[in-house]
Amino acid sequence: MKTKLEVKGLCYSYHTMEGETQALLDISFDVKDGEFFVIVGPSGCGKSTLLSLLSGLIKPEDGCILIDGVPREESRAVMGYMLQRDHLFEWRSIFSNISLGLEIQKRLDQEAKKDLAGMLDTYGLSQFRDARPGQLSGGMRQRAALIRTLALKPDILLLDEPFSALDYQTRLEVGDDISTIIRTQKKTAVLITHDLSEAISVADRILILSSRPGRVKNVIPVTFAPEYDRPLARRNAPEFSAYFNQLWKELRDHD
Repeated sequence: MKTKLEVKGLCYSYHTMEGETQALLDISFDVKDGEFFVIVGPSGCGKSTLLSLLSGLIKPEDGCILIDGVPREESRAVMGYMLQRDHLFEWRSIFSNISLGLEIQKRLDQEAKKDLAGMLDTYGLSQFRDARPGQLSGGMRQRAALIRTLALKPDILLLDEPFSALDYQTRLEVGDDISTIIRTQKKTAVLITHDLSEAISVADRILILSSRPGRVKNVIPVTFAPEYDRPLARRNAPEFSAYFNQLWKELRDHD
């Protein structure tokens, strides 16, 4: 499996009138093509900062990011970004919301509209095409947000705790649903989360960051038998608790 994303010696600090706060220090890892890669770590360790660097919203002070071997700033790769909130516009229909990115890019032709209609059908939202976001459940809204992101045909999906605003039961169901969609689409995905169970249930590998400044403590491969191929099924696998205990110990150990 070829490397899709490579991070080498990444460093980043925040600067204020009070001084410098180092957020990330010498971060290096790679993500394979089609891999579901998860990043965990204590609060304030720089997880969201790392995702902002990967997306190109901010630039590293040191180190580099390569996509398909090309520096991030020179790459033509499309990055999809899902946030904690769905950010659907209440004055637009669901179809208008999911087509917004294509509309902005002036790519909303008849073929694109046909593809969007197909995704609405595939992901169980076709009957809500003309509804407003306020008429949908939280889980349905997140599925709509995912379709909006996938419509741009991203090379890499960046997921910033996209299920954290949902209640626990909905979070489990939507996490299972959306993670399965991403795997079926064979998308390369990078997820950050505080939820260790969620990390184990979706990941191919899990990167553990230390407390600030964030450094790579470990990268743990996660494998389950084929019968535990969905996130909810993984939670019932016999090895699930062993992975949880390993992650918990890594996070609890002092640097």
